[in-house]
Amino acid sequence: MRTVPRHRFVPPELEAESYRNRPLPIGLGQTISQPFIVALMTELLDPRPDARVLEIGTGSGYQAAVLAECVAKVYTIEIVRPLGERAADLLRELGHANVDVRIGDGYLGWPEAAPFDAIVVTAAPDRMPQPLIDQLAPGGRLIAPVGPQGGTQNLLLMRKDSDGRTVTRNVLPVQFVPLTRN
Repeated sequence: MRTVPRHRFVPPELEAESYRNRPLPIGLGQTISQPFIVALMTELLDPRPDARVLEIGTGSGYQAAVLAECVAKVYTIEIVRPLGERAADLLRELGHANVDVRIGDGYLGWPEAAPFDAIVVTAAPDRMPQPLIDQLAPGGRLIAPVGPQGGTQNLLLMRKDSDGRTVTRNVLPVQFVPLTRN
């Protein structure tokens, strides 16, 4: 995380606040997560240098940039076109050639690039999306904030074993923007 310039992923007027441990607005009703949550979610994915990771909810591109420093390939999906385009431009400018950005409905994942060694969801669905579970490779991990908008959400870590069975554990209570759909 030290190598990713977080101040580049926030609006210019918030640059002075960019390294504080709190979420910040990035426009269009979206936020950049606080550094602690980005670090925790990244660590819980147990990223390996050869891993292929899917991120749902590109937002500013910060989580994708952090992941790009740890893994071989990041696929990231953003439903809000202006955010996704801005993130794609910034990620290219910062040299993250191992990140592919798609504009679309992240709930559906990226089936043609699956399976993924890890999946991180950075907006809250009301339940774990089945298409993402299906796209998780055996031995993979999926982390997502799950719960209703405005209600209690829980950061859940799901692991898929070699037989395709999943085990989920509750990590901690969180509050994320909702996962929106087309």
